[in-house]
Amino acid sequence: MQTNLTEVTYPLPQPTYLRWMASFISYVFHPLFISLYVSGYMIFLHPYSFAVFDEKQKLLRFFSIFFITCFLPAFTVFLLWRLKFADSIMLRTQKERIIPYVASIIFFFWAFYVSKNLPGTPITITSFFLGTFLSTSAALMANNYFKISLHALAVGGAATFMVILGIASGAATGLPISIAVILAGIVCSSRLVVSNHYPFEIYWGLIVGIVFQLVAGYIML
Repeated sequence: MQTNLTEVTYPLPQPTYLRWMASFISYVFHPLFISLYVSGYMIFLHPYSFAVFDEKQKLLRFFSIFFITCFLPAFTVFLLWRLKFADSIMLRTQKERIIPYVASIIFFFWAFYVSKNLPGTPITITSFFLGTFLSTSAALMANNYFKISLHALAVGGAATFMVILGIASGAATGLPISIAVILAGIVCSSRLVVSNHYPFEIYWGLIVGIVFQLVAGYIML
């Protein structure tokens, strides 16, 4: 007897150890942290992007990015939960995600606008924030029809940006690109193990993240 795919409930049963590992990976590579990881690489590790900044300036820039792209969206979700607009901070339903989407779009546009107008900021990181803003806006529209995976969107966008960064900067970024692509695969696999996303919601998250980082790179670079 053939099983109707619409009747399959996700996540599928998995061994406990695998679910624990997948949950750990999902928390460490939460969508709100991805922009911070990418920015941290560019500020502290990339040989050219912030080379003219001293250590104090780098720390200030990193903290400002953390505040705008990580703390403020997380605080918004916390307030929604405490005010009973969401049943949990996990935002399991499409309805619960609407306000956090709108807030994140505002904050990511803010990050893009500030980086675009702040002297000395490399154009590559401005392109990254534009891509993040565009992909989050697209995810809000997709949320009307299905619960697109934000984990997949974030890691897909990050991996694509690392490729764009390598091309634009001319630096040797083979290792960072490889790490970003492998992590994207691991995170998406983890979401298949522990989230209630259907596989197509994860695939679409990857596609949206990739496409809009390419669009941003085409516009900015």
